[in-house]
Amino acid sequence: MTTETSQKRISYLPTPGLTYDPSDARYWEPAALEGEVRRAFEICHGCRMCFKYCDAFPRLFDLLDRRYDGDVHRITGADTDAVMDACFQCKLCEVQCPYTPRDGHEFQLDFPKLVHRHTAVRARTKPKSLRHRVLNDPDRAGRMARLSLGFANVANRTRPFRVLMEKTVGLHRDKLLPEFASEPFDAWAEREGYVKPEPGGEVVLFQTCFVQHNEPDIGKDALYVLKRNGVDVRVVKGLLCCGMPAWEHGDLEGVRRQAHRDLDLLLPHVERGAKVLVVNPTCSMMMRKEWPHLLAGADRERAEKLAAAVMDVSEFLWSIRNEPRFDASFQSAPPGGKVAYHAPCHLRAQAVGFKGRDLIRKIPGVTISGTVMECCGHDGTYAMTVEGFEPSARIGRKAFEGMKGAEAETWASDCPLAAIQFEQHAGKKPLHPMTLLARAYRGEDFGKTPAQARGGSERDGGKR
Repeated sequence: MTTETSQKRISYLPTPGLTYDPSDARYWEPAALEGEVRRAFEICHGCRMCFKYCDAFPRLFDLLDRRYDGDVHRITGADTDAVMDACFQCKLCEVQCPYTPRDGHEFQLDFPKLVHRHTAVRARTKPKSLRHRVLNDPDRAGRMARLSLGFANVANRTRPFRVLMEKTVGLHRDKLLPEFASEPFDAWAEREGYVKPEPGGEVVLFQTCFVQHNEPDIGKDALYVLKRNGVDVRVVKGLLCCGMPAWEHGDLEGVRRQAHRDLDLLLPHVERGAKVLVVNPTCSMMMRKEWPHLLAGADRERAEKLAAAVMDVSEFLWSIRNEPRFDASFQSAPPGGKVAYHAPCHLRAQAVGFKGRDLIRKIPGVTISGTVMECCGHDGTYAMTVEGFEPSARIGRKAFEGMKGAEAETWASDCPLAAIQFEQHAGKKPLHPMTLLARAYRGEDFGKTPAQARGGSERDGGKR
């Protein structure tokens, strides 16, 4: 590289290769991508607002400050890979950035989408690893776990198996993994009459793959709370993962395949006026913000129609709080009345506010003793990996300290994966707002597990 090329000024304005649309041929052109990456690095080098989130920006700034004397031209392909690999898609830099398409800024910078583009382009030239095949499809993992008749849960708690899994699959041996439920959520919902033969209802619950296979109690609590408030709620059988795990690894076809199935199942309800309520902010973010530009052809149009109907479950319940049907007859409150609330990153990315926290405040005697805005560091599958486990704990430290500093016996978070991260690294598992509200309605003990609160065992299927 000549000195003249090295010192050539990089414009902040979009290059001809700017696109975040995988249906655009430029998206997949390495040279077009390289120009946009270089432009983004130059903008971020001159701004530096996003120094405190993931390791991507500190890694970039360290390269420029210590090795390349501020010259973005000198960053190598390997350097770029290292910076991009440190991003775990919390989206907080996009929330913070003043130069985004959302803000209508001429720079049109969306760093998380640029990372996804880089990952997708690179994935096209690499075979899928065993880890990617395992993590990309949570529904398949859930089905296989049920076929094991409980062995998967035992194995996940057995040290020799976890060491073997770390060496073969790349999942960290110390990562706390969620239990697999013996019965999928939609099978329980069908038995309880929530699955109807004809589309309709006021709302449809998108339970997410985590509730479907790991913690069905969250979905059951959401149904209980909605029904208690006079909401005609339905469950659709056969929904698939929103596709975020696949997209983390650049698997566009996996995302499109899963989204196509979900659109087929959900749109008949939406076309009859139903809202789609989601219990995990990552999934609602995917459906609202990612599907409309990731999908192609007719599915893109269908995704836009669906996105307009998607709401966080607490967001919907908050919207009816002033209606006569809203039920404020809570029977119990958390010990001491204090609740510490963690605001999930992907809820912040949707800019809908913290309605779960606001609903919790409606329980008589409850005060929110702290609202923690820091990222917990789990971020999809990142914290599960060998290379992500330690950084995720370090990045989440401020969130852990913030929740502890709130001095509340009860913690809450809308994100079930964040709850696992807090349980492992801070010693207390936050409750989903729907679970907290359901317990307050039923007069249950907030300090017990869901099964204990009902007087049953963890494997009783969650029957109420």
